[in-house]
Amino acid sequence: MTSIAIIGLGIMGLPMATNLVKAGYDVTGFNRSQEPIDKLVEAGGKGATSIADAVKDADVIITMVPDSPDVEGVVRGEDGVFANAKAGALWIDNSSIRPDVAKTLAEEAVAAGFGAVDAPVSGGEQGAIDAALSIMVGGSPEHFAAAEPVLNAIGKTIVHVGPAGAGQTVKAANQLIVAVNIQALAEAVVFLEAFGVDTDAALKVLGGGLAGSKVLDQKGQKMLDRNFDPGFRLALHNKDLGIVTSAARSVGVTVPLGAAVAQLVNALVARGDGGLDHSGLFKLTNELSGKDIS
Repeated sequence: MTSIAIIGLGIMGLPMATNLVKAGYDVTGFNRSQEPIDKLVEAGGKGATSIADAVKDADVIITMVPDSPDVEGVVRGEDGVFANAKAGALWIDNSSIRPDVAKTLAEEAVAAGFGAVDAPVSGGEQGAIDAALSIMVGGSPEHFAAAEPVLNAIGKTIVHVGPAGAGQTVKAANQLIVAVNIQALAEAVVFLEAFGVDTDAALKVLGGGLAGSKVLDQKGQKMLDRNFDPGFRLALHNKDLGIVTSAARSVGVTVPLGAAVAQLVNALVARGDGGLDHSGLFKLTNELSGKDIS
């Protein structure tokens, strides 16, 4: 049985770990807080007391943490993955981080005798629960082939998109598209409500036409219900849009819509709404129109 260590049991990481257990893998999890570890154990997995403890016997190591510095902290240092995993282990980073950091860390991993792929995911909490994530993978063909069976247990669309760092580049593009779509949906719902339209009916018919999208399917009802419980937090999308705008600038690419939405997301985070779902853009869009939805 393949032994998998997963570091980071948050909104996405815990259901991913649970699906790996369901797929028959021997799964050991570590998280900074204890409650998610206990939930993984209840689901049939094992808990670890440290990163080193989690990875020492693992064939595959998955990291699912918030940002580039978090991934660096998990894999580097005397208590990290690289210093404690067994030779030949495969490292899969499902986090969403800077492409240049992903490339550098993959090079360090390979130099230390490990396999490595950057494999950020898209699909939000529900996609993680349903094992229906879209996963864009960067790394060598050989390392992708080794990672693919594991990724098939947590995702539905798994695509090798290029060398190390390429997965994170495609994920940045994904986050650009998602953010602009959420903002457009928020504006449309505010517009519809201002005219007193039956919004349930409106979203149903819009979803069946060219305006239809997974964003509309997953976020439209949350806006109508004023339910911004996080499936993907604004704080994380803010981080991702920072990656997009910085990377675009570095290669001379202009992303005017992305830059505008990045500022709106940053404003929400700056005022304390970073813990809301990214559909919380609807709140700010209402306020800019002089409406209060609290």
